[in-house]
Amino acid sequence: MLKRTISTLLVVFALFLTSCANTPTSGLLPFADTKDGYRFLYPTGWTETKGNSAIDILFHDIIEPSENVSVAISKLETVKTLEEIGDPEAIGLRLQQRVVAPEGSGRQAKLLKATQKESGDRNYYTFEYAVQLLQGEPRHDLVTVSTNRGNLYALSISTSEKRWGRVKDLFARVAKSFTIDE
Repeated sequence: MLKRTISTLLVVFALFLTSCANTPTSGLLPFADTKDGYRFLYPTGWTETKGNSAIDILFHDIIEPSENVSVAISKLETVKTLEEIGDPEAIGLRLQQRVVAPEGSGRQAKLLKATQKESGDRNYYTFEYAVQLLQGEPRHDLVTVSTNRGNLYALSISTSEKRWGRVKDLFARVAKSFTIDE
C-alpha cells in the first residue's frame, strides 16, 4: 500500500513539474501571414487590432493596451539585403532616427543593443531601445528586421519601462521567433 501511494505521488509530482516547464513557446501563440510570408509568436491573451496603413498586423495586450507587437513591411529601393544597408549597429541607429524616434515625433530613443542572428541564408538583426516620450511614460522596444524579395520586414514589440523587467524574457522570445518564409 505504501509503495502504491509513493508511486502515485511520484507520478503526480512528475506531471506537475512537466506542466510547469517553461518551453520556448509557453505563454505564446503562433501567427502566420502566408500572403506576405512571415510568422512569429505573440503573447497569449493579446488580440489583433487595426493599426495605421503602414502596419501589416498589430496585436495588443487586453489588460495593458499600451503593450503591442506589430509588423511593418516597406519596399527597399536600391538594396536587397541587410548587409547592403549596413552592419547591425548602423541599421539600429538609422531605425532609431527614422522610425523609433524621428525628428518632430516627440520621442527620444537610445539604442541599447544590436544583435545578429542567422537562420538558413537569412540574417535577422534585433535592436533594443529605451524610448523617452515628451508626454507619457518611458518605453522599452525590441525591433527585429530582415529582408526578402526587395522588402524590409520589421517586427516591433513595445511596453512601458516600468513593466519591462517583468516581460523582457517573454518579449525577447517574441522578437527571436520572427521568421520570413522563403
